Amino acid sequence: MKSLLIAATAAFLLLPGATRSAEIKLLASGAIKEAYLELLPDFEKASGHKVAAAWSSTTDIQKRVAAGEAADLVILGNSGTEELIKAGTLLPSTRAVFAKSGIYVAVRAGATVPDISSAKAVKNSVLAAGSVAYSEGASGTYLVRMFQELGIYDQVKSKASIAKANEPVGEKLVRREAEIGFHQLSELLPVKGIQIVGPLPPELQYVTVFSGAIHSRAKEPDAAAALIRFLATPAVGTSIKTHGLEPG
Repeated sequence: MKSLLIAATAAFLLLPGATRSAEIKLLASGAIKEAYLELLPDFEKASGHKVAAAWSSTTDIQKRVAAGEAADLVILGNSGTEELIKAGTLLPSTRAVFAKSGIYVAVRAGATVPDISSAKAVKNSVLAAGSVAYSEGASGTYLVRMFQELGIYDQVKSKASIAKANEPVGEKLVRREAEIGFHQLSELLPVKGIQIVGPLPPELQYVTVFSGAIHSRAKEPDAAAALIRFLATPAVGTSIKTHGLEPG
């Protein structure tokens, strides 16, 4: 897989404007962090560029960029990308979809496994739990709406433990700050000491699309464009599946 990635990268990078070595500032969702930490060294080796990556939640990234923070490439939940494009902060012509991830349910390892087989079962399991964890990011935004539609948001709100930017929901389970947690699969997989019960049932499932674009004030737009090309190669799409993501 490594050799395939490097070969694919080299083929995409042999284009005008992509040969000068540069440092690319990447600001991206933590949902893709584990996959990209594995992939970015291949890009650096093939291209000669370096990537300085910062990770956060979609909500935090959108706020930071809207407030004036610049990066060469910004990747976040699709709704955030669209808002930043409308604001003129990200360049629409460079927009790309990088990955998708559904929401999964987890508990602490050894804990009783809740029933999540249907919307009614999820509702009952959440009501029965003493505490519930979810993130402040893209999945958490959806979950608030889901709890409202299930008619249980007031009960959930009083016992919610909300994970901040760069805080995995799974760690709240390990620390016994919550009995049941909801997060993208890609962010649950790296956490030790939890049991991933499974995905939300189809009638409740929400797939977050992670997209992004080059910043309008990017210092290294050509190098950022080369990184986008790399991240769109089929070999990369195959690799990210092992991290709980689906290709865009």
